[in-house]
Amino acid sequence: MRIAVFLGSSPGTQRHREAVVGLAEGLVAHGIGIVYGGARVGLMGLLADAALAAGGEVIGVVPRDVFAREVPHREVTRLIEVDSMHARKAHMAEHADAFVALPGGVGTLEELFEVYTWALLGLHDKPVALLDPDGYYDPVVEQLDRMVANGYLGAGPRARLVRRRDVGELLASFGWD
Repeated sequence: MRIAVFLGSSPGTQRHREAVVGLAEGLVAHGIGIVYGGARVGLMGLLADAALAAGGEVIGVVPRDVFAREVPHREVTRLIEVDSMHARKAHMAEHADAFVALPGGVGTLEELFEVYTWALLGLHDKPVALLDPDGYYDPVVEQLDRMVANGYLGAGPRARLVRRRDVGELLASFGWD
């Protein structure tokens, strides 16, 4: 089993860094591999380093055109170099059994909402979740709930994106505990 993790290439807050390390260690403890964006920097690099230090499998998928900004992590278990961001997301989806987003920026949201949309369109049936230790994603959750209230998103499709506070709750929601 592997989880694709979407998260920032910036260092984030101390609480977010703790959540990233907790996720990495929790996944490795459960024998779950990680697929991520392949960078050595920010939360992305911390995720890879923590999982590798715990003895886990880490697959990085990095587009060649972002090498200058997201320095590739050459020590991961497997580094897949691709030609575009589209190819990155396709490879991550292909190698993952579920998707989770931790705090990040616009790119994290874009990746999350693409795989969430794919689930709603029936292109995959893999779990999609937010790992939100401190309410970072409250505005996103509020917007999704507003979409339901205004008839733009059904309650069933809304429920496809879950929010959990820690790795134990996350794995339990996937039925992987």
